[in-house]
Amino acid sequence: MSLAPRLDIRQSQSLVMTPQLQQAIKLLALSNLEIEGFIAEEVERNPLLEASAAEDSDAPDREPVPEVRDERVAADELVAGTGAGDEPTLDVDYATESHQQDSIADGGSGMDGALSMTGASAGGAGGEDGPDLDAFADTSLSLADHLLAQAGPAIPHEDAFIAAHLIDQIDEAGYLTVSLLDIANRLGVPLVRVERVLATIQTFDPTGVGARDLSECLALQAREADRYDPCMARLIDNLDLLARGELTRLKRMCDVDDEDMADMIRELRGYDPKPGCRYGGEPAQSVTPDLFVARTKAGWAIEINASTVPRVLVNRSYYTELSGGQQDKASKAWLSDCLASANWLVKALDQRQRTIIKVATEIVKQQEAFFLKGVAHLRPLTLRQVADAIEMHESTVSRVTSNKYVSCARGLYELKYFFTSAIQSADGGEAVSAQAVKSAIRALIDTEGAKILSDDTLVDLLNAKGFDIARRTVAKYREALGIGSSVQRRRARTLEGAG
Repeated sequence: MSLAPRLDIRQSQSLVMTPQLQQAIKLLALSNLEIEGFIAEEVERNPLLEASAAEDSDAPDREPVPEVRDERVAADELVAGTGAGDEPTLDVDYATESHQQDSIADGGSGMDGALSMTGASAGGAGGEDGPDLDAFADTSLSLADHLLAQAGPAIPHEDAFIAAHLIDQIDEAGYLTVSLLDIANRLGVPLVRVERVLATIQTFDPTGVGARDLSECLALQAREADRYDPCMARLIDNLDLLARGELTRLKRMCDVDDEDMADMIRELRGYDPKPGCRYGGEPAQSVTPDLFVARTKAGWAIEINASTVPRVLVNRSYYTELSGGQQDKASKAWLSDCLASANWLVKALDQRQRTIIKVATEIVKQQEAFFLKGVAHLRPLTLRQVADAIEMHESTVSRVTSNKYVSCARGLYELKYFFTSAIQSADGGEAVSAQAVKSAIRALIDTEGAKILSDDTLVDLLNAKGFDIARRTVAKYREALGIGSSVQRRRARTLEGAG
């Protein structure tokens, strides 16, 4: 065997992840609101791009999809690098596509056939400008501002910086989240000084603010109500026993009878465990649907919520004006790059809409019983089943269903909600989804009445309904629903009776 160095030439093929291909994959996983932000950045960066409302008519000098080729390149072909042309563009053949002018919101049929689609029609129930999110904005005074306003006249000037630091460490619920020793070391002041300032803050409105745990919060409110006697103090110090429903032990520790214990529990229930939540914090974020699904005479109408996705146009007249002037080599290259980037973005966004509609259409087809009859009829479904049905890769379906919400007559659901594991039927029939089993468990517990159902009893009742399920699975689903065990529910029922 020769050990001398030599040169070899080998030919091989590999998939190259170009920047445009990476961006196309990224676009699939973004929600409509995230796409809106992405488009805004691209419009600001590229002078040839313009964003307009979906209802605007096309200007004569602007082309929504310039240089459309005859062949259609699907998203999977981009991922595989087999798209036609020299680069992985998102070309579509509009001659082979049908476009409906009437959307679900317009009351039109919107579809042709049992399962049809419209991708770029009007925004549906979101309205012309979408939901007014400003109406949900919290304009009330924040907790920190409220406490700082009270600290001004109550805290000595030399301790104002300590008070400001303590207030900054109080969370939205009104609790101090950092130990006083850490604050003292951080500020370089004696611990007793920090404790004195905190004691003053704990006298501020709302009562209970600045507490370090639930017991201290309730104790502050009991003192304010002049109910903090030794019996109440022992009850507040043993909230864990109260949570477990050990009333007999608590009555012995507090040295009270049934009537006094019930009165103390009733008093505790009147206190606020999260006093800071009365004041403005982070406003609740509403979920905007990405898709609308509605039942029509012709079948199911499925459309993109276009009110959250601006329509992107390429300004051809501006490109002609710029390219007609005197330019150096670098300027020409930059302008060509801007045009190529604008063309690609328009096509990529169009293909994204079509891919989402294609996946959503298959989901509605597979879960039609859910849309007609409810969660009890939700079928087991996997990403691979949808991918095989629409001839796409499983990862593409996963990206499409990420961070996407669909609005239908039964409410607002994440697309991932429709993919659930299978539970075998007890009678050997068709398997059911885990969500259907969870719904059945919740329904049984909600109607259990005075007789608390154990997990074993739930298994027997579910088997009678045709669900072949083990006890450990029932316990897992019950915990996932946030429902306590039979012992916890029985103790909670006892506490309700005592209160």
